[in-house]
Amino acid sequence: MTDRYAVIGHPIAHSKSPAIHAAFAAQTAQDLSYEALLAPLDGFAAAVAQFRAQGGRGMNITVPFKEEAWQLADRLTERARLAGAVNTFVFGGDVQGDNTDGAGLVRDLEVLGAPLAGARVLLLGAGGAARGVILPLIDAGVARLFIANRTADKARALQAHFAGHDARGVLAAGGWQEAADAPYDVVINATSASLSDEAPPLPAGLYAPDSLAYDMVYGRGLTAYLKQARDQGAARLADGLGMLVEQAAEAFALWRGVHPDTAAVRATLRAALPPLV
Repeated sequence: MTDRYAVIGHPIAHSKSPAIHAAFAAQTAQDLSYEALLAPLDGFAAAVAQFRAQGGRGMNITVPFKEEAWQLADRLTERARLAGAVNTFVFGGDVQGDNTDGAGLVRDLEVLGAPLAGARVLLLGAGGAARGVILPLIDAGVARLFIANRTADKARALQAHFAGHDARGVLAAGGWQEAADAPYDVVINATSASLSDEAPPLPAGLYAPDSLAYDMVYGRGLTAYLKQARDQGAARLADGLGMLVEQAAEAFALWRGVHPDTAAVRATLRAALPPLV
């Protein structure tokens, strides 16, 4: 019998996940189906229960249900617990909640030739997107991780939340201007500013030679943040398309026990998007 998986969200018609997982399944000869499910804003738990009762083996969760999924899981992986959000369910005897976003980001940065071991990293934003990647960035061996946010206290609260996992003392946090005490090898925009074609009011001097500016938003070409980064001296620009594909591959491996090759899927999706110029 074909195993069923799905991505659930509201809205959901725009999701690229069905195409990504179909490509992974074909590549790895896995007998599965993967669909997009639109859940009512007040009906997430019921939709999950119905899909599971119908034989569903796992789900991806997207906006606006990641925090509700965190509450619904019977047990959480450590990275999901700290993130406060779940983007992947594994259905077995219970519901395991995981968060593959950070692993997807770390893997994408590796593919882009931006190794994190020993790197100085600036993370812009202190919301859910930022929270989901902090532990994987620490575990990747960064030399410094500064969390910058419009509201400095919110950034410092995130630093405190992850303090127990910061044995090397790499975490720091503050407002936009406080980020300017050192140049960074990688600057990651985890704010929602690009969705409204805006950029955070960042000080000059953030970008080290050969630095990478990374916007988690994808499909919008040269966003206001990426344009700002280019103008302020970032050597390379990237959007979040690779993170999307790599976090999907991480979820696929959780479900199927095999990690797909992502290069062809990345290339196919990239060819259909506006260039970062």
